[in-house]
Amino acid sequence: DVQLVESGGGSVQAGGSLTLSCAASGYTYSSYCMGWFRQAPGKEREGVAVIDSDGLAKYADSVKGRFTISRDVAKNTLYLQMNSLRPEDTAMYFCARAEQGSFTKYNYWGQGTQVTVS
Repeated sequence: DVQLVESGGGSVQAGGSLTLSCAASGYTYSSYCMGWFRQAPGKEREGVAVIDSDGLAKYADSVKGRFTISRDVAKNTLYLQMNSLRPEDTAMYFCARAEQGSFTKYNYWGQGTQVTVS
């Protein structure tokens, strides 16, 4: 079974940094696009950053220049380095795996990790 397990969330002051990790298992990790998404209370889920199997990354405008998505194929792990955090970055962050051959459709999700910026 496909499993995605996030970690690394927490509480941080504005301007601080956090690194989220997502450990993947149950499939050939390198063959699929992966992404980070977030959902704040009362708001819709939004895409934060995605990365394809070749390492090509795309970011939401709100996080460009502050967040970096990366993947370690040997460790089957996805990362999100978050710098210069702002209160508006407060949300539950989820990692997700895309459908085969897709960059935009995600069908497996982790349980989420909370990020709170004050």
